[in-house]
Amino acid sequence: MALQCGIVGLPNVGKSTLFNALTESSVPAENYPFCTIEPHIGIVELPDLRLNELGKIYNPKKIIHATVEFTDIAGIVRGASKGEGLGNKFLGQIRQTAAIIHVVRCFENDNITHVDGSVDPTRDAETIETELLLADLETLDKRKHKTEKMARSGEKIAKKELGLINRLLKHCNEGHRARTLPVDDADEKNILHSLHLLSSKPILYIANVDEAEIMQEERNKHVQALFDFAEKEGNSAVRICASIEQEIAVLPDDEKGLFLTEYNLPEPGLHKVIHAGFRLLGLQTYFTCGEQEVRAWTIPVGASAPEAAGEIHTDFERGFIKAEIFQYDEIIKHGSEKTLSDLGLIRQEGKQYIVKDGDCIFFKFNV
Repeated sequence: MALQCGIVGLPNVGKSTLFNALTESSVPAENYPFCTIEPHIGIVELPDLRLNELGKIYNPKKIIHATVEFTDIAGIVRGASKGEGLGNKFLGQIRQTAAIIHVVRCFENDNITHVDGSVDPTRDAETIETELLLADLETLDKRKHKTEKMARSGEKIAKKELGLINRLLKHCNEGHRARTLPVDDADEKNILHSLHLLSSKPILYIANVDEAEIMQEERNKHVQALFDFAEKEGNSAVRICASIEQEIAVLPDDEKGLFLTEYNLPEPGLHKVIHAGFRLLGLQTYFTCGEQEVRAWTIPVGASAPEAAGEIHTDFERGFIKAEIFQYDEIIKHGSEKTLSDLGLIRQEGKQYIVKDGDCIFFKFNV
């Protein structure tokens, strides 16, 4: 399951600097056969120290991380929903992503021009939120006209869709994001997903600060304002210095630790961005382990064993028989699968089993 995040922001907020940092640390495209990677897309490994520990036990030929895909989307300006600037391209690219990474400038610098003349994170965040809402309202208006004709013919699902669209129009016109509309009915959830509304996507705000600020534990007023806005909207925020991240990304591994220590950072900020994006979409990781490879697989929280097997190959899901499962913590504690087997710590699970983060799984299937 690919985790796709679109990076957005006003001009001159550090969006491209962040993307450049991600690209420098990205997985080479040739590791993904039959996949053309455009210049504005970077595939980045999901940092997971558990894979290294499993590697010490299995000594595999390959260790394969889960990945996150980031797309650098053209800077937005006010009026993008009406085609201003690169508005149409911007909105079209966002529709292809599962989540939005919104970079917001949270530092003062007279040498860097702000498109609106001053640093105001809440205003900047609301600018893009408004453009997403305006674009969604246009989408909903068009869909409503089409659905009304079908509803008049008596189609039940069209009537349900029309009811949802009318509720969405009222909700969004009041300034609320589509994602905050309560939708419990399964059919309505499918309809909402099919609308591909921009404001239905989860957002992670990146408070981009300068080098002096990132060394301080306390947030400055701009950062705090953005964190408060994110919480109010039901979203998340992280604080990083994109310029430092770009420097860290190009350093040899043995020098990165020294650089992080100098800035009093426990880990690269990119790791926080990647993990936060992962949580944003309600994803988790399970492992397959053996002499050939130790590998992390990405699945939604709540996925069943057959659904997890389908991430490896559709045949695994279609012909699923059972899964042999043990937890990461158990094999790290006891050191080998044989010991786990002797202690009765390897379980046999069927189709109803809900996979947990950190499960190590061997699937049995027949097609």
